[in-house]
Amino acid sequence: MSPGVWPSPPSSDSSFDEDEVNYRLKPYWPKYFPLFKRRGFRLDTVRDVKDHYKQSGAPRSVSEWLRGLDDDALCPDPGLPDNLFRATRIIDGTKMMVKAVHRASRELDIIRFLSSHPMRRHPMNHCIPVHALIDMAEESMTFIVMEQWSSQLVFNEPSCSLFKFLAAIKQSIEHIVFMHRHSIAHLDISLRNLLTDYMGHYAYIDFELSRKFTDSGSPLVTGRRGTELPPECTPDSFYDPYKVDVWALGILILRACKLSGFCIPELVELVKPMLHENPTQRPAMEMIMHAFDRMLSSIPHQRLQMLPQFNH
Repeated sequence: MSPGVWPSPPSSDSSFDEDEVNYRLKPYWPKYFPLFKRRGFRLDTVRDVKDHYKQSGAPRSVSEWLRGLDDDALCPDPGLPDNLFRATRIIDGTKMMVKAVHRASRELDIIRFLSSHPMRRHPMNHCIPVHALIDMAEESMTFIVMEQWSSQLVFNEPSCSLFKFLAAIKQSIEHIVFMHRHSIAHLDISLRNLLTDYMGHYAYIDFELSRKFTDSGSPLVTGRRGTELPPECTPDSFYDPYKVDVWALGILILRACKLSGFCIPELVELVKPMLHENPTQRPAMEMIMHAFDRMLSSIPHQRLQMLPQFNH
């Protein structure tokens, strides 16, 4: 199969890290089609992308852009940034996502760490499985090949029980605890960066803004970045990155409650101190995890089986 046509997708605004090696790359994907095939992966075609949107529903702009294209041509999904490309594992048809990053980027450093042995086996490390890191040293680029999970969260369904919803929240808490234990701040926690495999597993994505700190002191960062920003994140201020994660996680939990219909009082009370305007008054992630576990153990089994308070 030849790469075929290579139209320009609709442009979209997206935030990016301003540091030299942490910007979003724009590979010419057809160039790498033979490389991925040798590594056991097939870059997706227009037909594949159309099939994907038949299941999930495509925005009108995407549908119009796909109309009339050669089904066998490689297709940069117009719903994705330029540094992402859909792919398929040839041996079994498993859907993959390929991300191009600078080989000296913080994101790649963090992905390598979280995907290393024994880190990837830790039960609190909720990351999407990475199946390959394809290094392109001469181009200062690395391709991260990971499983393709969905942003259509299960707890947004009427059949989701309170137990399943709280299991998702527990994983979203555990992974931030795991990252903070290893001196990593995510710095862009939000519902849009939480995915599921539809088998009870949830994972954070997008470590473009994340930072791994080398000293044991209290690190400070500056700049307005991320989606859910606490009040201390003014353009010229320095602030605690871990307390930014605490605030953002609190917002994520509240948005998940509204989305799911599970605005239970116990969870709302858990979130309140996470959203304190003074970052020094926000609890550490370890305290939040322990408080969540105590809350979960206090809820009767019968109540955990209840369904949302409204129909979607």
